Amino acid sequence: MNTKNWFVLHTKPRNELKVTERLSAIGIEVYAPTRLEVRQWSDRSKKVEVPLLPSMVLVHLDEQDTSKVFQVTGVVRYLFEQGKRACISNDEVLAMKCYLENKFNIEVKNLSEGDIINVPLLNQDAKILKLQGKKCMARLQSLGAVVSFQLS
Repeated sequence: MNTKNWFVLHTKPRNELKVTERLSAIGIEVYAPTRLEVRQWSDRSKKVEVPLLPSMVLVHLDEQDTSKVFQVTGVVRYLFEQGKRACISNDEVLAMKCYLENKFNIEVKNLSEGDIINVPLLNQDAKILKLQGKKCMARLQSLGAVVSFQLS
């Protein structure tokens, strides 16, 4: 039985959102995390949707369907890790979505810098680097990545 995995696709520069639309149009589940950024020009400022992962999108596919993505203009290749297509767990994708929607909360219980906490959804330990009001920055022990979230 084949199960679907989240794979990382490398795209042409500044093609993440176009590739996302094109892959969706041919029936492939795709996720390209974005954030709103205010860009300033000399005569105006504008909110612009900016990809969180430059030149990358995530696709949810069975292993045998991985070649379908190359039907779409803008796809360059898969990202590989140790000779295999890089996979991302459903929990990591869910955590990314929750983080971007500000639903990533941890209960406050006298936390201080240097404490080790368990990050929900990722189910990984992280060392608190900085506390600023209800905002917390922590380094994930296993990945080494820094995450920030709101404390509740």
